[in-house]
Amino acid sequence: MSLVADLPITGRMKRGTLAGLVVLAVGVLCLLLEKSVPWLSVWPEAWTIPATQWIGDGLGWVLNGIKPVMRFVSWLLEFPMNGANWLLKSIPPLILIGMVTALGWILGGWRMAALGFLGLLFVLGSGYWLESMSTLALVFVSVPLALTMGLGIGILAYEYPSVKGVVNATLDVMQTVPTFAYLTPLLLLFGFGPVVGLIASAIYAAPPMARNVLLGLERVEAEVKEAAVMSGGTRRQQLFLIELPAATTQIMVGINQCLMAALSMVIIAAVIGGFNDIGWEVLLTMRKAQFGQAFLAGLVIVVFAVVIDRMSRALAVEHKARDWRPAAGLFAVSVVAWLVTLGSLPAPAEFNWFGGVAERVDQSVGDFTAANGARLDAVKNGAMFYGLLPLRIGLDQAVLPFTWGFAWTPAMSLWFFAVAAALSVAVFLTGREALAITIACLAIVIETGVANLPWPFLLTAVGALAWVASGWKLTRLCVILLALILISGLWERAMLSLYLSGAAVVACGVLGGLLGLWAAVSVWAWRVLEPVCDMLQTIPLFVFLIPVLMFFQIGEFSAFLAIIAYAIVPMIRYTRHGLVTTPPDLIEAATASGATGWQMMREVRLPYAMPTILLGLNQTILYAFAMLVIAALIGTTGLGQSIFLALGQADVGLGIAAGAAMAILALVADRLVQGFASQQRAALGL
Repeated sequence: MSLVADLPITGRMKRGTLAGLVVLAVGVLCLLLEKSVPWLSVWPEAWTIPATQWIGDGLGWVLNGIKPVMRFVSWLLEFPMNGANWLLKSIPPLILIGMVTALGWILGGWRMAALGFLGLLFVLGSGYWLESMSTLALVFVSVPLALTMGLGIGILAYEYPSVKGVVNATLDVMQTVPTFAYLTPLLLLFGFGPVVGLIASAIYAAPPMARNVLLGLERVEAEVKEAAVMSGGTRRQQLFLIELPAATTQIMVGINQCLMAALSMVIIAAVIGGFNDIGWEVLLTMRKAQFGQAFLAGLVIVVFAVVIDRMSRALAVEHKARDWRPAAGLFAVSVVAWLVTLGSLPAPAEFNWFGGVAERVDQSVGDFTAANGARLDAVKNGAMFYGLLPLRIGLDQAVLPFTWGFAWTPAMSLWFFAVAAALSVAVFLTGREALAITIACLAIVIETGVANLPWPFLLTAVGALAWVASGWKLTRLCVILLALILISGLWERAMLSLYLSGAAVVACGVLGGLLGLWAAVSVWAWRVLEPVCDMLQTIPLFVFLIPVLMFFQIGEFSAFLAIIAYAIVPMIRYTRHGLVTTPPDLIEAATASGATGWQMMREVRLPYAMPTILLGLNQTILYAFAMLVIAALIGTTGLGQSIFLALGQADVGLGIAAGAAMAILALVADRLVQGFASQQRAALGL
């Protein structure tokens, strides 16, 4: 407890108080001058630069110049693509199931073999075998491309430290740019068809491989490197014969992440059509409101994701050598089963073991929504009218007779600000200056709405946070990046994206933090939550839309729930991990001082876990922005909708500009959270 008591926070509080007062002053000034100086609230169109048109014209000229070469590359890639597709569809399903089962035995014993067998048997019984093989063909061709690119980029950054910063910045951009934004320029270069999904998948899956290669090489022990030098080998021999093998474990983690990213991306690429794969089946059945069939196709994707994840993860850990004879026996059994049933089994597309289940799901969902439609509408409307809508457009516009039962008046705004000011003053007098200023600033946000916030107020607020977190360098970066969105004409759409993703992140922070706390204090709770988190992290983004559409249909609330379901896992995991890794000596010291369990949690474990929790919040923010674009499929507004529309219209300028704007929001949030996390680690001496 003495560690927490001695944290050097006094200087930071003064710095934060000064920054907060500046933000509050700018906010009050914007409110007072809103009527007389309208450009403080709405950026004038005359000051906007045609960034979308410039980007479209510039990239269009470049893309048209290299299009013939890219179309030739596309033609070349069709050969391995079609070859892999033909091969996977030509192999009898029973034999392929036997091969995967045998591989499972080699990698993880009987449990892994059973997972492979049951998983692929489910795929066969679903009737989606051929579509699944098309998806696997995309993965099998795109992953080697991604692995090659990632390995090359990782080695380049390791061998040439001068380019490491550029490589890391490029990888940051690649991982924050929304997935749909990759498809727009690629669509013009390569045309419609599976090759676009293949190339987009390879580009999207390369960064995790590159990061893990670089991390693995940097973690090779100095003694190993010195031994390689002393052996007299050339630099190439040292790298490929000593250092890369020593980094194998971390590189295998990169392969696992690369595989999962590729699978996720080829599902997203189904939006452009042109290929009869499982992602297209999910999208098609969702559009037809055939939720039972969509749920079945989504389960097929989940099964593939789980099998691929578990088997590739097994390669990244130490595993004992297993006798190959059981694997050979399993494969032989599959061959015999195929020979025995030859001519008697239906074609793969004719299997329909779960058709009745899909129909019952549709019937059950229909019956449930018919019986509980009023309750579901009450939940959705309550969340929208009393939560999301006021946060979006503010109390003065959201409080209306048909929503709240009365109209918001200017007098109510004055009373609202007066109460907020009185509360802020009362908190300020207790010595908690930063909290008092935060309350006053939140009052401005609640009354005005995120989408209608004055741009000087938001720029000042972000700049102040950056200054408190990491100094002037980060302040300049954040303000300049946000100013680019402002002058490009995408500010209004960016604020809509910020509102929805911000609301989802707050919900994830509260709910995920509480679940993580519960998992930290209860072993049984973690035994329940851990498999759920594992499952949620292996499900591709597309599939999260299905259950929310079943019960709440298309709309902003459904998108809000889908974002939460996808983004909450990092918050749970990092909160729990931070709380359970408190050093034993701190626990012993707190126990000896007579601290209760709650005091130990509040004064010792929670402060020590805060850097880890902030990293979890960082991941949650990035996950929320990633899911925001997918949620555009079910009716959201903002940058995600712009990216989706640009894809349908082949508008490169709008797609790249909107994708860059969303990447800027994610990057700014990432840097702010990392700055505060670093500050907390420094305060704790970590």
